[in-house]
Amino acid sequence: MIQTFDHGPVRELRLDRPPANALSPELIAALRDAVEAAPGDGARALVISGSPRMFSGGLDVPLLVQLDRPAILAAWRDFYAMMRALATSTIPIAAAITGHSPAGGAVISLFCDARIMTEGDFRIGLNEVQVGLFLPPVIYRTMRRLVGSRQAERLCVGGLLVSSAEAARIGLVDELAPHEQVVERAVEWCRSLLALPPKAMTATRRLARADLAALFAGDDEEEILGVLDEWFSDETQRVMREVAERLTRKK
Repeated sequence: MIQTFDHGPVRELRLDRPPANALSPELIAALRDAVEAAPGDGARALVISGSPRMFSGGLDVPLLVQLDRPAILAAWRDFYAMMRALATSTIPIAAAITGHSPAGGAVISLFCDARIMTEGDFRIGLNEVQVGLFLPPVIYRTMRRLVGSRQAERLCVGGLLVSSAEAARIGLVDELAPHEQVVERAVEWCRSLLALPPKAMTATRRLARADLAALFAGDDEEEILGVLDEWFSDETQRVMREVAERLTRKK
């Protein structure tokens, strides 16, 4: 589900779960494991990329809506562990957003150090509300950290997906690039950090991301259990099943 390519000291982790790189429990766990393992394997920076025109379609709702409470609890625990791995990584991470990136796809990019997105008619955002999902607090706080309080409220309460150009304007992504150059630009961004004096860069990066890492300083379990209760609420289950039916008909 993840292809690995080494560009010298920069490791690319390419999501590879066709057709939309939707986040199944297995892909969530695989990404967490790959991020955690990379420094020990000698990687000095990471790029997370996706497929042409689709970075990740977010949570695999048709699959997840079929799972029982213990299985969903395990999936959310792994999802939080994945976010923690990204937020606390000891090496820089750039998201090469190769296409559409709704919901869980956007979440992955939020916790990276930098976001380079494909130019053109592509959308990104946290559209959880549109599919009946309560937005977990740690994700909302990370969005607010990135784009500011007013934009976070506008985007998250409305469950908005914005164009790549709008995402760049409001700071949801850092730059745009032609599709064929997105991964290359992300690798270049990583190399630009690695060219700096390493001790100074690493210490300053740790300081700059301390507020992000602090979101995971405590026990996540209470928040996860709250998300779990919302997941199995009548409204959320009804809307997700409607979404799952629509997605299934499209296949």
